[in-house]
Amino acid sequence: MAPNRGDVAMLVLAAAGDAVAGIQDELQRSGFRDVRPAHGFAFVRIARGDATSLDVAEHLGVSKQAAGKLVDQLVDRGYVVRTHDPSDRRRRPLQLTQRGRACTDGAEAAAQQVVNSWQDRLGADGVAALRMLLQQLDLSGPIRPAW
Repeated sequence: MAPNRGDVAMLVLAAAGDAVAGIQDELQRSGFRDVRPAHGFAFVRIARGDATSLDVAEHLGVSKQAAGKLVDQLVDRGYVVRTHDPSDRRRRPLQLTQRGRACTDGAEAAAQQVVNSWQDRLGADGVAALRMLLQQLDLSGPIRPAW
């Protein structure tokens, strides 16, 4: 019987779902009950620094309006502030608040817990091989969160 060529994609999606669920569950337990996975994907770009809502839109592969709504939620919930660019009055860079940094730190720790659980099953060499193979795919486009 020939292997199903789509099964690799489904397995990768299942692994991504496991990672997102693990991070989300840990954030919920840590008190960040108002954060959704899409917020976390936005945090990735904002945490790198010098990001505007437009940069978040490009990072996520969504419209400016969708990114603006997401950023508004993060601002309203106290995770992000809009700052002022002294060289361009129209530009509003985003910055994580203390709460936003605590959330991203918690998400990074939770992501490591997920990888540790995979390492328990695959071994250190298995996780290293998985990392190497995924890096070889060179998938650096927008994240496009759909959940």
